[in-house]
Amino acid sequence: MKLDKDVIEEIYRHSIETYPDECFGIVIGDEKEQTVRKFENVQNKIRETDPGRYSDSSTGYFIDRKKFDIVVSSAKQQEKKIIAFYHSHPDHEAYFSQTDVEAQTVFDEPEFPEALHVVVSVMKGKIHDMKCYRWDRDRRDFIILAY
Repeated sequence: MKLDKDVIEEIYRHSIETYPDECFGIVIGDEKEQTVRKFENVQNKIRETDPGRYSDSSTGYFIDRKKFDIVVSSAKQQEKKIIAFYHSHPDHEAYFSQTDVEAQTVFDEPEFPEALHVVVSVMKGKIHDMKCYRWDRDRRDFIILAY
């Protein structure tokens, strides 16, 4: 499923609004309608508990899992799909890092294997690039998509 132009624009706005921190969100919907759900990046709050273990929000994101579960549960109740997850890379390229892979996989497989994974590169506060990735079951890895 392709992302609507309006959804991409909203993802871009969220990426710029949160710069120089990473953003995170989910796109839910169906063939007719797609909706962006933005999440607060609480990485800096987590980092305060153990600065040696956690990076800051300019190079990582952490979200409230309870809020995430509420959004996912609501989407399922409305018979909507989890179309995509997105996050930004401030002042870095739009690559799917090993940290991204680890964040999206449980027991070496993603919780939502059909969802797109969108990474937006924001350089000096402006959109630089966007790349989309999808889980490939045969390779057991995320692959880049032509978008």
